[in-house]
Amino acid sequence: MGTPPPTPPPDESQPAGSGRRRFLGYLLAAPTLVAAAELGDWGPAAGTAQAAIPTPPQPPELYDLNDMLTDAALPTANLISVRLHSDGTASLDLPRAEVGQGITTSSAMLVAEELDLPLDKVRITLADARPELLFNQLTGASNTTISTYTPIRVAAALAKGRLLEAAAAEFGEAVSRLTGRAGVITSEGGRRATYGSLAKKAASVATKQVSVELKERSDFTVIGTPRSRIDAVDIVTGRKKFATDLRVEGALPTMVCRPPTINGTVESVRNRAEVEAMPGITDVAVVGTGVAVRGRTFGQCIDAVRALRVTWGPGSAEGKSDASVLSELRKAEIPPAVPKLGPLTKTVEGDFTFHFASNSALEPNSAVADVRSDRAEIWSGLKSPIVAQQTIAKKLGLPQDAVTVHVTEGGGSFGRKLFFDAAIEAAEISQKMGKPVKLMWHRTDDFRQGRTHPMCTSRVRATYAAGNVLSYEQRHTSISTDFTHGLGEIITRMASKLPAGNLGFAETIFTLTQQSPYRFGATTQLLSEVDQGFNTGSMRNIYSPNVRVAQELVVDRLAAGMKKDPYRFRREFLKDERALAVLEKVAEAGDWGRTMPSRTAQGIAVHPEYHGVVAALVEMDCRPETTDREVRDGVTGPRVTKVVCAVDVGLAVNPRGLEAQMMGGIMDGIALALTSSLHLKDGYFLEGSWDNYFYTRQWNTPPELKIIVMPPTTGKPGGAGELGVPAAMAAVACAYARATGTMPTTFPINHDDELAFEPEPVQPPIPQSPTDGLEHAH
Repeated sequence: MGTPPPTPPPDESQPAGSGRRRFLGYLLAAPTLVAAAELGDWGPAAGTAQAAIPTPPQPPELYDLNDMLTDAALPTANLISVRLHSDGTASLDLPRAEVGQGITTSSAMLVAEELDLPLDKVRITLADARPELLFNQLTGASNTTISTYTPIRVAAALAKGRLLEAAAAEFGEAVSRLTGRAGVITSEGGRRATYGSLAKKAASVATKQVSVELKERSDFTVIGTPRSRIDAVDIVTGRKKFATDLRVEGALPTMVCRPPTINGTVESVRNRAEVEAMPGITDVAVVGTGVAVRGRTFGQCIDAVRALRVTWGPGSAEGKSDASVLSELRKAEIPPAVPKLGPLTKTVEGDFTFHFASNSALEPNSAVADVRSDRAEIWSGLKSPIVAQQTIAKKLGLPQDAVTVHVTEGGGSFGRKLFFDAAIEAAEISQKMGKPVKLMWHRTDDFRQGRTHPMCTSRVRATYAAGNVLSYEQRHTSISTDFTHGLGEIITRMASKLPAGNLGFAETIFTLTQQSPYRFGATTQLLSEVDQGFNTGSMRNIYSPNVRVAQELVVDRLAAGMKKDPYRFRREFLKDERALAVLEKVAEAGDWGRTMPSRTAQGIAVHPEYHGVVAALVEMDCRPETTDREVRDGVTGPRVTKVVCAVDVGLAVNPRGLEAQMMGGIMDGIALALTSSLHLKDGYFLEGSWDNYFYTRQWNTPPELKIIVMPPTTGKPGGAGELGVPAAMAAVACAYARATGTMPTTFPINHDDELAFEPEPVQPPIPQSPTDGLEHAH
């Protein structure tokens, strides 16, 4: 078919309504109408930021992680196709994972827009692992809508054009005299034909390249309008299917007895025959992560796991604690380069510690596996299914094409499902037992043996004189983050395009995501990591929440040192007009500077990332009557009473979905700042369930919450899935500092308090299932 020339990017400087562009795509040979996009390489955009005290553009301002992921996906964008069916529906096999972020809805909106088809006529399914998609099947870094926005629209527009051509031939009229709306083609002469009746007639007998023009933004009737999730009814009625809801013939409940310390190993099973004889238990097998049991019910599996007597070998973090890990981090810190200057130049410093945080999703880690001698079939919520397929095939000793990996919808992720621990574990168990299995991790498994956001420190040094900030240095030191889920391969593939070469995977990710939104003169942000044997992951935003908290707390100290209001100080030093607009919006809507009672205060923060920017204004109540209030089995403490958030993602495909993303991010930010962390002791985490991992609860959510979606500022969408967390966490930290008069340096702020729960024992590794749930209802 040949390779078309690169297509230039839309001219973002043009006003709304003038963005019509011609794109190339393919009509695919098929019994019914199938169309796909073909896109060229647009390359990175040039940065334009200027500074009074020169602040050279940082790498993310020129080329960020999202640009890298989008460029990596471009070569296989033509494999994203839209299909028209004879019943009048359209379908898209989305090569991304829906884990609650709403991308099935926003993707359906793109199809509906260009096809002029009712949204309820669009069906979105998730693609199985398709190796030919290469890097186009990794879900992460808020990249889905950015990288698929144009390919999906092009494919849908091609299909619409083909339908018009088929109708023109049937009616004997020119295409220019036809219109397509709501799934019906109508001629000026009054003739009508449904999309369904034309689907087969419009099908191409051979694959061929064609061109298409996309709708102008001024013509949008779906994109940019608030829509409820297309799966909302299924979610609230329990009809939505997740991995453990699937009925695969012969697949019985399966669980794993795991070691008492992180990544411990099995040395022997002392009572295997006894457990095999327990009611309902069909199989017991030793696997790489512990001892697997298969039974008729999960309750029987829990009983069997608790009954097992296993001799365990040491783990990878044996004997380690919060204090010992922090000590190792301190040894790895990179010192600042700018010395303390004087006497006319002032220095502001901050030293912050961020403790381990759980990356558990609300849906338990789970997978279904049916492994035979010559083939395997896996079902799981996977954000990197191709790497999962490759790894599982290698583990099983099978060719990659003998392993079929189905992507199921997931109940939460925030980076957790980039890893396929459950899928590879289920495959190994199924192979060992010779039977299909439905594996589910216990909640305690994921808190103690699952993925965590690594403990880290962040040191900041800034200098100022004569009304200007002269330098800003940030040295972030972290337990190593695992990028073996596919991001590392993309970095290797895209190395020649990256603005900073010869860096490791983690340093590359850090460099492509972390930026200061302020004109602070000579600015450097550097990462150092140490491997301490922990299971870490790319938890929502990876580095950004911790980096942003440290920076915004120091920004408040700079403002105080220069005797300026924190909001006005930020206005003065922000680089970008979009950042300034969201800051001004939250200050206005949140009534910044209003008089407040003692030990209550406002905090404000800005965060740019992934071609978007967000600001948050928070009000905090730290009065004793609030911090000392009691909630049964709960943690209270300081209360966020109000949040105003303004977000600009360029073009919001679904503003209602964007609002939901910001709300979720705000709850994450509140939790990370105030209450949620893991406590490490003797090589294991003390937390063993959501009951004692204190994510933001109903009694800690702000009574006042306002999300402002800014009008479109660019012709394309930016990333939203992770954007809200850093600004919210930083604004909470700043509000706490102003309310108490003390800058917090450890997060969450209650981490060093007396434990608010009684830790479950590590042997047996999971607690007995409760039978008194109604007694604990609030």
